Amino acid sequence: MTLVDSSAPKLVLASASRSRRRLLEAAGLEIECLAAAVDETDVKLALKAENASAVQVAETLAELKARRVSDRLSGGGGSGPFVIGADQMLDCEGQWFDKPVDLQAARRQLLALSGRSHTLETSVCVVRDGGRIWHHNASARLTLRPLSEDFVDRYLSLVGEAALTSVGAYQLEGPGIQLFQQVQGDFFTILGLPLLPLLTFLRANGVVPQ
Repeated sequence: MTLVDSSAPKLVLASASRSRRRLLEAAGLEIECLAAAVDETDVKLALKAENASAVQVAETLAELKARRVSDRLSGGGGSGPFVIGADQMLDCEGQWFDKPVDLQAARRQLLALSGRSHTLETSVCVVRDGGRIWHHNASARLTLRPLSEDFVDRYLSLVGEAALTSVGAYQLEGPGIQLFQQVQGDFFTILGLPLLPLLTFLRANGVVPQ
């Protein structure tokens, strides 16, 4: 059973992210997931060359993903599904971090962030029939405690490849909380989806009952 009205527009998540899908489904939404064909590396490099900020990159990628999927599903005349796009950037003193490609990269990343503060810039947007109808950007500030190499190795041994699914190589909702000294910001924003503003939008548009 879901909380979505059966007559409401269909919801599609333009992502293969299991964590974002879990957040939406846990909130009672019925979601179809379709990964968007976007070369994120090329987009980031191009925007960095234009001196774009991390939040501008997150917003651009979120919209681009949603538009790509929406173009495939557009029904025309305002009848297409609501396509949700989301992206997140990690900015540490001007240096951008991506999802690590393997556990060695995750280890290097965690040691690089050790004892330092960084910002997570998270963006979500909704596109319908190829046009953006809503977006929201949110930030969170996180500080890792000074980490020993032994602790990082133990942590990565415990979580395994789950560390490769987030830009920070950490799982805040699990053992990764032990990496932190301070966390400032919305929990859902940190997990990669500003859920409360998104739900407010969906209620205002009749997708979720008031």
